[in-house]
Amino acid sequence: MTTAPTAVPAGSSESFLDRHYFLLRRLHSLSGVVPIGVFLIPHLTTNSSIVWGSQLGHSPYGPGSGGVYTFQHEVDFIHSLPALVLIEVGLIWLPLLYHAAMGVVFARTGRTNVSAYRYGGNWRYALQRATGYIALVFIFLHLSSLRWGWTYGGWFPTFEVDAAASSTAEHFQAGRMGVAMAALYLVGVLSVVYHFANGLWTAAITWGLTVTRPAQERWGRVCAAIGVALAAMGVAAIWGFSTLNIEKAKIIEAQMQAGVKASEGLMTGDAVVPAE
Repeated sequence: MTTAPTAVPAGSSESFLDRHYFLLRRLHSLSGVVPIGVFLIPHLTTNSSIVWGSQLGHSPYGPGSGGVYTFQHEVDFIHSLPALVLIEVGLIWLPLLYHAAMGVVFARTGRTNVSAYRYGGNWRYALQRATGYIALVFIFLHLSSLRWGWTYGGWFPTFEVDAAASSTAEHFQAGRMGVAMAALYLVGVLSVVYHFANGLWTAAITWGLTVTRPAQERWGRVCAAIGVALAAMGVAAIWGFSTLNIEKAKIIEAQMQAGVKASEGLMTGDAVVPAE
C-alpha cells in the first residue's frame, strides 16, 4: 500500500497537500492520539463504571447502587467543569474535525493491496480506513444526540444530565429499538477502539519511535492490550445499560439530586424540604 501523494511532473504546480504533506500527516497522527485518543480512555472508563462501580464504587445509597452512583457522580463532575463548552471545542471538536477531514483525504489518496497481497499490514490498513469511516459517522451521531439533543426520530438517547444512567438505559431497553441501539453502539465503539489502537501503533512508526521490526512487534503487543482493555470497557458499558434496573436507577438519581439541593441550601441558608 502507499499513502504518499504521487510525484508531481516538473513544471506543474503542487497542491497544498503536496507542499505540506509531511506536516499535515504528522498533525493528523498526533491529533488521533492527543487529545482524541487520550479522551477516549477516561470516557470509556466512565461509561463502564455502570458495571465496575457496582463492585468497586462506594455509594451511600445502599447495596447495588454503586454503578449508578459512580456514573452519575462522574457525569456531574464533567458538567461542573468551568468553560466546558470551550474545553469541548478546543480539545474534542476541532481536533476531531481536523483528524476526520484529513483522514478522509489520506484514505482517498491511499491504496491497499489486500486483493493481490494478503499481508497483515494491508489488512490492518484496510480495517483502519473502514473503521475510520464507521467511527466518523458513529461519533457524530453520538455527540450530536448528547450535546445537541438530536434524537434522529427517537432512535438516539435523550440524555438527561440529572438522570444520566436511567435516560441512557431506556434507549438500550426499548424493545427492538433497544436491540438495534445496542448493536449500533457495539459496532461503533469497537470500530473506534480498533481505529485508535491500530492508529497508536502506526503513530509510533510515523514519528520514528519504532524503526526496527522487533520494536514494532513489541509496541504492537502493547497496543493490542490497550485495544482489548478498551473494547472490554466498551462492551461492559453497553451490557450494563442494557441490563440496568431503570426504576431503581431513577430512585438513586433522585436521591443524589436531593442531596445536591440540600447541600446547596445549607450553603446559602435556604430551607430545603427533605425528599420523601
